[in-house]
Amino acid sequence: MLSQAVSYLSWLDSAHHEFEALVRRVLGAEAAESIDWRRPRMVCIAAGFSHHDRVAVQRLPERIDLVHYRVFEGDLLSLLLVDSSPGSPSAASSRRNRERDAAIDSTPAAPVLVAPGLVPECLRGLYAEPDDALTAWGEVEVAPLRH
Repeated sequence: MLSQAVSYLSWLDSAHHEFEALVRRVLGAEAAESIDWRRPRMVCIAAGFSHHDRVAVQRLPERIDLVHYRVFEGDLLSLLLVDSSPGSPSAASSRRNRERDAAIDSTPAAPVLVAPGLVPECLRGLYAEPDDALTAWGEVEVAPLRH
């Protein structure tokens, strides 16, 4: 998916006039004139992303967001931002970001289960058991939420 998105971005970069004409025809002149071509952003939406996708996003100089979607019963759609890269305006800042990310990645993360005051002590073990089982599989992503 990332190579396809980069291919689209390359086309878009070479087809400013065609794209602006399409926007002007569909959305009007004001929308066409408001397009900012300086830092385009790619948003990739998929049912899942591999570890390699996430690594590639951090290495590419473009602005890229990876969004995981999931459809539930009742036509409920969930969108979760999995990874995001603001792009790299210069090689020096990219190197600093990689060094910062490497320092963060080398720090062991403490498991976040449940805020102590929100759940009774007798139920905390019930949260820990499936958490341990699921994260033991390897390529599982833990996304702590407020509730």
